Amino acid sequence: MTTPSDTQSLILSRAATRPGNLALPLPEGLVGAAAKMVVGKMIARGWLEEVEANLRRREPMWRETGDGHGTTLIATEAGLEAIGIEPLAASAVASVRRAKPKAEPELVQTPDDSETVKPVAIRAGTKQAQIIAMLQRPEGASIAEIVAATSWQAHTARGAISGALGKKLGLVVTSSKEDGRGRVYRICQSD
Repeated sequence: MTTPSDTQSLILSRAATRPGNLALPLPEGLVGAAAKMVVGKMIARGWLEEVEANLRRREPMWRETGDGHGTTLIATEAGLEAIGIEPLAASAVASVRRAKPKAEPELVQTPDDSETVKPVAIRAGTKQAQIIAMLQRPEGASIAEIVAATSWQAHTARGAISGALGKKLGLVVTSSKEDGRGRVYRICQSD
């Protein structure tokens, strides 16, 4: 497998911290022909994907298509895996992008950056990535199973599901009561 260059790694790691794995804006100083060359290689390797930009969400555009629409760049699962982000965690974040939004998110305005959003990062081997993997299984996971896997208190596990997964990452987590297991949580897969 090809190893990303420093510039490519920077683009992918920044994309991993943005909602929907947006790869734009590119690093400062990477413009013009150099930007097209780097992005072209990343698309060819399957690390970036060009998708239609959601202008209502004020997503940055990579290029205009000429009919009032534009495209943006997102990091793919292969791209995130190339920099060491676990594929299951990457696919969970990618599924959020494919899901239909319930409401338009508001951007946080700061004086030096007009489109700053909260960073979102899922690192391989973390308890958060472990919980996401458990909730993506068809059988889901109960609080007792999450507590056993993470060594957390039950209230911490519930808080992680609600806060980190639901609010911070925007994942849709459902729960249902099952005989013998109690309340079982699952991440909704949208395909």
